[in-house]
Order: sequence, then C-alpha cells, then structure tokens
Amino acid sequence: MCEVICIANQKGGVGKTTTAVNLAASLAVEEKRVLLIDADPQANATTSLGFHRNSIEFNIYHVLIGTKKLSQIIQKTAIPTLHLAPSNIGLVGIEKEFYNHKRNGRELILKKKIEDILDLYDYVIIDSPPALGPLTINALSASNSVIIPIQCEFFALEGLAQLLNTIKILRKEINPDLEIKGLLPTMYSVQNNLSRQVYADLVQHFDGQLIKEVTSKTTIAIPRNIKLAESPSFGKPVILYDVRSQGNMAYQNLARAILKRA
Repeated sequence: MCEVICIANQKGGVGKTTTAVNLAASLAVEEKRVLLIDADPQANATTSLGFHRNSIEFNIYHVLIGTKKLSQIIQKTAIPTLHLAPSNIGLVGIEKEFYNHKRNGRELILKKKIEDILDLYDYVIIDSPPALGPLTINALSASNSVIIPIQCEFFALEGLAQLLNTIKILRKEINPDLEIKGLLPTMYSVQNNLSRQVYADLVQHFDGQLIKEVTSKTTIAIPRNIKLAESPSFGKPVILYDVRSQGNMAYQNLARAILKRA
C-alpha cells in the first residue's frame, strides 16, 4: 500500500526541500518505488534532481488545473526507482485558479490526482511551499502523514503552533487519518552552542514526536553539512553526490526509520 508523506513547514529555509529530495532518494535506493511531487512554485526540488524548470513543458500546475493527468507529467531520474512530478514558477497562479472558480472540494484536488497513480508507487513524497496557503492545504489533505523539519537555530519553533493547529483543523474537517510522522531537527551543528540548545529544547518538549534511529533509538537530526548544501547545484541528491557524507548517512537513517514503521 502506498504511503503519501508531506514535508511541511510554513517557515522558509528550514531544510524542507532538502528533506523531500533526499528522503525520496534514500527510500528509492532501498528498492522502494518513489514519486517526489514538487508542489512548491520555487521548483527547488525539480532543479535539485537535475531538471531545468523552464525546459519541461508540463508540470504539476497543469495537473491541478485539470489539463493533464499526473501520469503524463512524471519524469524519470538518475535513480531508476525515483520519479519526479516537476514544478514551475507558474504554479503561483494556482491560488487564483482555485478561488476564482469557486470549486467545491478544492482542498482535495491534489488527493484526487494522486489516487490515479497510487498503485504504481510505495511512497509519494510531497514537497510543499513555505506557506499555509492552498497548495500546502492540498498537500496535507492528500497525505497519510507529515514530517515537519525544524532548523536548530534561533526562532526554530516560530510558527510551529500555527502549523500544528492547521493540522488539527484538517484532521477534523478534511483528512481525519493525517498523522504527524515526526518533527525533524535540521541544520544541526554540535560545535554551535545555540544549535545544541535548540536541539536539547526539542528533545525536552517534543521527545515523543521526534523520529528515532532504528538501532540506537537516538533522535535523528540532519547535520549542517557542506556536501548536503552543494549537491543541489549539481542536480543530484546527496546519495549520488557523496554517499559517505554525514548528510547522506542522516537521510539514510531517516529512510530506514520510516521503512521500519511501515
């Protein structure tokens, strides 16, 4: 059975796209069939996998407005079991499309599009935009679970209460089965006092919602890592850029933890 996982945080710069791309790639190398849906108009997940966002004729925008099926826009990647539903800056116009036409069930448009391809994949990972607008609501409504990246920096928890409240409302009104798979500390540096303090605060207050390693049961934290930062500019997930990097090992641990829960 396919699991749909949304990577969400309305705060930008927290490692959301990095997590979506590298979790998808790590699951794919574990021989799982994975579709990464880029639902962010910035299209960073698309470029992170080596695609030029303006060179692809059709993208997720065309799926959401109903001119293409999801299966018609899917692109193959360098990892055979990883496919991409690309995005483009034109996706910023989707809010106008949704609300000008007063569509009923507009929060469930993406969910209905995904239903057509569920039997082709083991996991669908959705990279949502850094806002609680209609695209993120669609992504959460279409998902079985959500991972929330939280950077280990000042103002780390800013906006978290709002996101958790949005998830609570969605559970009540649209998607009662939506599960918080976990909070994921990102950009963690053991050498940085503030980073260590934020990480400690997360462990103290949210220990039950943090994702643990399969063997050691320690909390998974994504390190601040140069290879992880460089890999998107080469159009590769970090597992293809530097398999021995700390960043890659952290995302492989995350993938194994998710597989263990399945």
